[in-house]
Amino acid sequence: MYIPPEGTTHITDGSPDGAGSTGHEPSLGEPRVYVGVWEDSDPARPLVLQRKQTLRERYSIWRNAAGERLKRIDLAPDLANDIGSTRWFRGLGTLVALAAVSLAFWPELAPLEAAPAMRVDDAARDEFRSQMITPLAMGGDSGRRMGFTEAVLPLKSAPERPQLQVLATLAKGDGFGRMLKRAGVGAGDAERVSDLVAKAMPLSDIEPGTQVDITLGRRIASGNARPLDRLDFRARFDLKLGIERDAGGNLSLVRETIEVDETPLRIRGRVGDSLYRSARAAGAPAGAVQAFLKTVSAHKPLDRAMRPSDTFDIIVAHRRAATGERQAGQLLYAGVERGGRASMQLMRWGEKGRFFEASGLGEQRHGLVAPVPGRMTSRYGMRRHPVLGYRRMHGGVDYKAGYGTPIVAVTDGRVSSAGRAGGCGNTVKLAHGGGLQTRYCHMSRIAVRGGQSVRRGQVIGYVGSTGLSTGPHLHYEMYRGGRKVNPASVSYVTRAELSGSELRRFRATLAQLKQVEAGAALVDLRPQVDQPVTNIREIEKLDRPRQVG
Repeated sequence: MYIPPEGTTHITDGSPDGAGSTGHEPSLGEPRVYVGVWEDSDPARPLVLQRKQTLRERYSIWRNAAGERLKRIDLAPDLANDIGSTRWFRGLGTLVALAAVSLAFWPELAPLEAAPAMRVDDAARDEFRSQMITPLAMGGDSGRRMGFTEAVLPLKSAPERPQLQVLATLAKGDGFGRMLKRAGVGAGDAERVSDLVAKAMPLSDIEPGTQVDITLGRRIASGNARPLDRLDFRARFDLKLGIERDAGGNLSLVRETIEVDETPLRIRGRVGDSLYRSARAAGAPAGAVQAFLKTVSAHKPLDRAMRPSDTFDIIVAHRRAATGERQAGQLLYAGVERGGRASMQLMRWGEKGRFFEASGLGEQRHGLVAPVPGRMTSRYGMRRHPVLGYRRMHGGVDYKAGYGTPIVAVTDGRVSSAGRAGGCGNTVKLAHGGGLQTRYCHMSRIAVRGGQSVRRGQVIGYVGSTGLSTGPHLHYEMYRGGRKVNPASVSYVTRAELSGSELRRFRATLAQLKQVEAGAALVDLRPQVDQPVTNIREIEKLDRPRQVG
């Protein structure tokens, strides 16, 4: 404890023990500063001295005092509370002021100007302009030109090219004769050419996109149409037609038959990590690979149908011409082999083009499709009716969907009734065989008629709100033996089956199709000795006629 020297008056800074407010007793030689000394009338009472505050203590006191003042001012109140009060308007003013300050410091988006790399005077600018390539509308010119003088004599008429070659394309919905006239062929020649081509094949059989090479001759007189000298086009994959003008000026038809081989294209290979990449690398067309995956997945899930070690077998309708063109058709066969044995064999059969297994069983589809692409809002069972207001049995399920959404058949069936049905409004009822029926209510419009056969996923109507309904939705019911059942408890399996003579013909065709060698159709077909080859090299295409629409 600090003891003052003898003969001095005992002083303290106001703390209870006389050692200061911090309880720290200064050591010998440590300076102590006292302020505010005053005399006391009572000699027994010690003098009280106050220690001088440091700069840090004064800053802390000022900061606490400023914080208390700002808290009382409340510059940024919560605008979600006390809307319309004075405090709320003060907060709104703070918000507007802060926004104004932010906009005031918004950066300018004007482009920065930089000095040019070189000084460009009028002479250099004119030189640049004479050498640059720009549209004439922008004042550009290509190279320097020499202005004409009196030595230049104008021609009375510009000379015409002796021949004009045009490549015309038959557009979808366009006529063959109209296409010729648009390409510059005269009306008489266009009509004569149409008659000659019609004798070889119907003009409606010419596919859109067919390109026609046209050669027009010199005009007989100014203002007349150019006469047709020659015309050539590929009428079919196996037929080329041409029109020639003989020495007497008459047009004649020239028919050229092209040898075509229709051996199907068979591609086999290991599935690996990606069937698509493996099949494409083996030479299968992209459309055939997609059709293969779709066909296999319709019979069995892909993760169960194929493994990386399996072998895929794809057979596609294919045609190759002696001129080098190829044309891939639809998928004919989809097979998967596992361990050297066929685990799946599917072949296209019948007028509808369905795929059947080697045993004669057709495409199998598990489960029902959703009648509309919406979520279920009301399930099967007792509920309070939204219109009538009392509880009663809800004999179906409700799907939420927008007005006009297409409604599809959940599986194959026949329309047993289609029309107005009391509280159900516009209704369609389908019979699916085996005593099962489905009903679709509250339609805005019906798209089928009674007695019509429908397939799985076919549109039978559109969502509406007819009958006892509070809004557009679909009420879907299912019957078994004439009694309502829960639609969620039923799963359909649609499958066709071949039998008798048709099954024998199917198996014979499958055996013949599987005898096709893999990759045989990828070899180029050798043309006959007298068969001209019309393949054109890329360098020769530079002299081809210009193309018109």
